[in-house]
Amino acid sequence: MKIVLALGGNALQSDPKDKSAESQLKTCKETAKSVVKLIEAGHQVSIVHGNGPQVGQILASIEAAYQADHNNTLFPFDVVGAFSQGYIGYHLQNAILEELNKKNIKKSVETVVTQVVVDKNDKGFQNPTKPIGSFYTKEEAEKLEKDKGYVMKEDAGRGYRRVVASPKPIDIVEKEAIKTMVNDGFVVIACGGGGIPVVRECDELVGVPAVIDKDFAAEKLAEILDADILLILTAVDRVCVNYNKPNQKELVEINLEEVDKYIEEGQFAPGSMLPKVEACKKFTESGENKTAIIASLKRANDALVGESGTKIVR
Repeated sequence: MKIVLALGGNALQSDPKDKSAESQLKTCKETAKSVVKLIEAGHQVSIVHGNGPQVGQILASIEAAYQADHNNTLFPFDVVGAFSQGYIGYHLQNAILEELNKKNIKKSVETVVTQVVVDKNDKGFQNPTKPIGSFYTKEEAEKLEKDKGYVMKEDAGRGYRRVVASPKPIDIVEKEAIKTMVNDGFVVIACGGGGIPVVRECDELVGVPAVIDKDFAAEKLAEILDADILLILTAVDRVCVNYNKPNQKELVEINLEEVDKYIEEGQFAPGSMLPKVEACKKFTESGENKTAIIASLKRANDALVGESGTKIVR
């Protein structure tokens, strides 16, 4: 089977109190075990990962340096996203290659710094809502708005933060290179953090300040690769309805009609389970015999045989 994996934050940083590079590499080594089990079972695996904590750390460091001395560069947010792709990709490919070598599986593992095209007219740009980076005073926020063109919003009484859009992905710039590597048997890590968001301006690709949801980016990659399965790995074994209520119910398999019903009922939290379910729905609709699964990282193999996870079918 050709599988696109979407790795959640728990696959990169298992301890929210320890965001060090050393901790991330240790977690990636554990994640690699689950990934390589899929490869060992004969599946062709491509990987998309999130970057929320990491991109926040990188941005905070850059902003702290700028606040200490305005001669330091405030790198554009698309560039910060590229930094995070290299940082996380390096750790993942290192860990996966090490695990492959232990199993005596000869495969190349490559990270692609990936640009993802978004529509400059996406409604998300009209009302940016995704907070990123450090907190600022009102005066500092106004200066950044004037000097840098940032959109700054007050955040729950804690100060002002920059906000950016979260547009939907419409294409992947490096798709032909990724397809070639996948078809040659490489394990490819691509669209990290949802991809570096770019818009087309005549013959140019121009980076924009935005955050693309990694689950939608994984779905787009799965379509482009003509994958059989989109496997979104998260912290829970199965999707639930009536979550944290006495009548909570685990979902084993749901069809598209049921997905729409649950979404309309507000069963899935925005910014958490909702984008995962919506991405799965989109992939399932993209062609015949397409399967989408949401499962936990440690039970990824079980999910493929129906012993764990939630499967979304037509």
